[in-house]
Amino acid sequence: MTDIARRRLASQHLVSPTLTSAVDVVRLLGAVQAQDYPNAKWAVARRTAALTDADVEQAYASGAILRTHVLRPTWHFILPEDARWMLALTAPRLTRAMGSYNRTLGLDAKQFGRANDAIARALEGDAQLTRAELATVLQRARVKAPTGQHVGHLLMQAELDQVVISGARRGKQVTYALFDDRVPRAPARDRDDMLRELALRYFATRGPATLHDFAWWSGLTVGDARRAMEANGKSLERETIGDRAYWRVPSAGDGRRVRRIAHILPNYDELFVGFRDRSAFGTRIRLRDKNARIDALMGHILFVDGQIVGGWQRTVGKYVDLEVRLLATLTAAERKLVEREAKRFGEFLGTPVRMCSARRAPSASPRGLLFGPDTER
Repeated sequence: MTDIARRRLASQHLVSPTLTSAVDVVRLLGAVQAQDYPNAKWAVARRTAALTDADVEQAYASGAILRTHVLRPTWHFILPEDARWMLALTAPRLTRAMGSYNRTLGLDAKQFGRANDAIARALEGDAQLTRAELATVLQRARVKAPTGQHVGHLLMQAELDQVVISGARRGKQVTYALFDDRVPRAPARDRDDMLRELALRYFATRGPATLHDFAWWSGLTVGDARRAMEANGKSLERETIGDRAYWRVPSAGDGRRVRRIAHILPNYDELFVGFRDRSAFGTRIRLRDKNARIDALMGHILFVDGQIVGGWQRTVGKYVDLEVRLLATLTAAERKLVEREAKRFGEFLGTPVRMCSARRAPSASPRGLLFGPDTER
């Protein structure tokens, strides 16, 4: 299992990143989960040699990368060139999945149609409006939008219907823009072709992975996931690990001989959330606690060589205070790896990072990195 984890690090460009832009990262990964927007920017930047928070923010503001509901019904970064075909492939299933929630809220096709028309009129002329401003638009149009939950569902459906997509942020607030203003026109694509491309991007950057991993990530049925994989023919290589079948793209590289490395990765990072079965990342902590919880709701995670060794949280001020809670014992060499990773995180944020154990106060200097009693001295 540790071998699988290291190979996934390599396929996700987390070992020796050569990518230079947010566009490169999102294009390769296909989609990057991004409901936690500030930390999703770090997920993108970490797969490059030197991108900063400001660099990723600029790519988003300019529309070079976009954010919308696609795949599973949650936010993802995608490219403008991929928005139409990805939504054409996944939106019908997402709409059906949201059906019972919408009925509970009293939202139906008539309400969605009225909302889409009102939103589209309000965004004409390259306008970009916040959620609160669009809530006012919906109220004036007498669309049923008495609560934030109603507004959220109306806006999500407008995304799935290719009426709106992300605009530039206004301060810390997200905005919406007309889909056609930010997404280039493109001819309709054959469904099998769309399935093939989605699977190819997934296994090129998440392999080795299973059929069920791909179905989970994409939100497709297992039948459609299998069809997508079969459409790739010999582009996907099958191997058996233990008693399970895994697939990968052979040209994606092999991480079994990579250098040792640590990662401070955010919640919902694609290394972790991109798989239904995440057990490959928990080998080390299960040596200490065989009942250790490993699921998609785990928060920010500290990895060493692709293995979970702890968690972290940050407090931003003059410095970024990075509080680490260890779940495994670290060697002196591993501490150095974590220190190096913390330095990269500080470079991304443009602010020096101070580290501390969850049971100790931050050091007085941004250079002083502290670890608690779980650390091997």
